[in-house]
Amino acid sequence: MRNFVVGDIQGCYQALKRILKKAGFNAETDKLWAVGDLVARGPESLDTLKFCRDLGEHFETVLGNHDLHLIAIAHGVRSPKAQDKLNPLINDKSFDDIVSWLMTKPLAVKPAKKTLISHAGLYPAWSIKKAIALSDEIQLALQGKDVGAFLQSMYGNTPALWSEKLNGTDRQRFIVNAFTRMRYLKKDSALEFETKCHPSSAPSDLLPWFMFDNPKLSEKHTLFFGHWASLMGHLPKKTTCKAKVHALDSGFVWGNSLSLHCLETQKTIQYHA
Repeated sequence: MRNFVVGDIQGCYQALKRILKKAGFNAETDKLWAVGDLVARGPESLDTLKFCRDLGEHFETVLGNHDLHLIAIAHGVRSPKAQDKLNPLINDKSFDDIVSWLMTKPLAVKPAKKTLISHAGLYPAWSIKKAIALSDEIQLALQGKDVGAFLQSMYGNTPALWSEKLNGTDRQRFIVNAFTRMRYLKKDSALEFETKCHPSSAPSDLLPWFMFDNPKLSEKHTLFFGHWASLMGHLPKKTTCKAKVHALDSGFVWGNSLSLHCLETQKTIQYHA
């Protein structure tokens, strides 16, 4: 059995099929892991979700910001945007079942020992064990009787700083933002959401989350994330994070490439648009 981690698919089903064929992926013996944002922007969100769901135990994903937004749309909390091309999915008879399946997925998952997959990354104050525990909190909220209230309250940019004292909707909102929207932090580790450019063009008072030292990580840890298309799948040459960090959003939906990493061979392959 081989394990493959794929970058942001974003409704590009044909590209997903082609990169899996290129990798020799076997749906009966291998497992596909996704960094989230399965849907939106590309034209085939419905086909993408059906394919991933039908892989059964041979597929796992974390939720990205677009996936959470789709869940919010399904619950009447938000409206679809034309540029997300979601109408074929929303109008399909299987929509409710697919959303119910998606709502069982976490914000963070461990595909192997000392390895973490999350959509946007790992907040520098958290260990992998802590990340999984916080992800579990949101999973409970997504499957609870007050899911509508949770979805309504998850939107917003505050609080920007983590504290163990956070509770209620503030705590949930921070966890969701850190796992699904984070790119840059201020020097006091506060989340900053406006800047999306490559680090070479960022203001000097901001640093990518992976440039912060995380004392809970070592060279034995590996992190996979997506979300940040302007990185083009490549980290800056110098980082201060001790763990191995893999940026897998290489911007296929923007005309670039889709990335797929094999845990066993430690090789990344790409399919170019």
